[in-house]
Amino acid sequence: MAVPTFVDRVTLHVKAGDGGNGIASVHREKFKPLGGPDGGNGGRGGDVVLRVESQVTTLVDFYHEPHRRAGKGLHGSGGNRSGAAGDDLVLEVPEGTVVRSGDGELLADMIGPGTELVVANGGRGGLGNAALASSKRKAPGFALKGEPGDERTITLELKVVADIGLVGFPSAGKSSLIAALSRSRPKIADYPFTTLIPNLGVVVAGDTTFTVADVPGLIEGASQGRGLGHDFLRHVERCAALVHVIDCATIEPGRDPLTDLDVIENELAAYGGLEDRPRLVALNKVDVPDARTIAEFVRAELADRGLEVFEISAASHEGLAALSYAMAEVVASTRRTVEPAPARRIVLSPPSADGGDDFSVVRQGEMWRVTGEKPERWVRQTDFTNDEAVGFLADRLARLGVEARLLELGAAAGEDVVIGSTDDAVVFDFDPQVVAGAELLGSRRGEDERLVQNHRRTTKERREALAARREHERVAREERERTSAAEDLWSEEDEDA
Repeated sequence: MAVPTFVDRVTLHVKAGDGGNGIASVHREKFKPLGGPDGGNGGRGGDVVLRVESQVTTLVDFYHEPHRRAGKGLHGSGGNRSGAAGDDLVLEVPEGTVVRSGDGELLADMIGPGTELVVANGGRGGLGNAALASSKRKAPGFALKGEPGDERTITLELKVVADIGLVGFPSAGKSSLIAALSRSRPKIADYPFTTLIPNLGVVVAGDTTFTVADVPGLIEGASQGRGLGHDFLRHVERCAALVHVIDCATIEPGRDPLTDLDVIENELAAYGGLEDRPRLVALNKVDVPDARTIAEFVRAELADRGLEVFEISAASHEGLAALSYAMAEVVASTRRTVEPAPARRIVLSPPSADGGDDFSVVRQGEMWRVTGEKPERWVRQTDFTNDEAVGFLADRLARLGVEARLLELGAAAGEDVVIGSTDDAVVFDFDPQVVAGAELLGSRRGEDERLVQNHRRTTKERREALAARREHERVAREERERTSAAEDLWSEEDEDA
């Protein structure tokens, strides 16, 4: 299997680093029996960052390694020592890379060297018990877990950034022209579609240095996917000007310079977004006698259309100097009117609520489901093996207003309350008599007296109960469907009778 050297579209799976867990620790020192909590916080997970690098021209590295992961944050430790933050993962991409989400939503257009996109945010580290201590909670016997880092699937699509784009039919001489104008050495052969990937060449004309892109040959219907144009037309979107390279020596039936120009212009118009680009016309292969005659015949008509026309030969280099200076003039004019894009730093983050509640509560069958950024994040931070941590979660939810909202909607004690919208959601028994506030002073470390007095099912028991309830609903639904089908059959038999 051939290994590609140029890749302009790739699907990338990124995972930011998880935050480190906080630690529950008590300071121990001789003659200091009440040293107090000294558990450190967990370190933040590393971000996944895309950065524009001018030396990178392809996405081939992501083609070979499509799964990338940032560093995890380290756990905290005693003595108020926080864990180290995870290392950021910086992925270098070419200028002109378009980043889309897995469902095709545009996330960013990477223009300008040094531009960065934080595509996945690292998880925050959990707080240690030293940070959780307060005037009412002197010695917390628990700590918060670190948050998981963002996980995304994105699509990277490269649109080559060049000053001049060469467009034309296959075998029109575009590769020969870019090889004659620059030191680029693309593949050249006497058969169509020799160029399978865009080629870039650097051209110097006077005081102006600019880049020229050789786009794979276009044919009629390229904007609808025929040939290679559907995949590579996007590479001319960044170009300041377009040069039509027209083959004046073609012997194919139905082909002539004017018809070729009209076909390519129709495809560019169908693709869209290129109407404002200046056009130059290069009548190529005039070293062939018949081709020179045809070029002289159509030159006047092309000039009447307002096009600047050049008769050239990529083989003998005839007319290339005039063409290169004309391209340099167009590029210099564009650069005077368009300021270069500055480097930016873009951070993707979930949309914030517009002054509304931080959560929502809905009834689903016989259970209540609570969703929202804060409740779901707090659940992920909670160590459910520690009763005191569960009591702290209950306090936070009560202060947020979750309990009051459940009571307002008619929730009864003992009903199941599910927090989260994924398969990892946590199920609780609703107990509105649990009063918010710091844990009672009489309880042991790691316990909450409110939970000891009122026995609650474990998380495993709640999940098993939820699974059993869903199975019961499924069986009842199938029974109703069978009964309905039998009734329909009896009705049909009665009608036949």
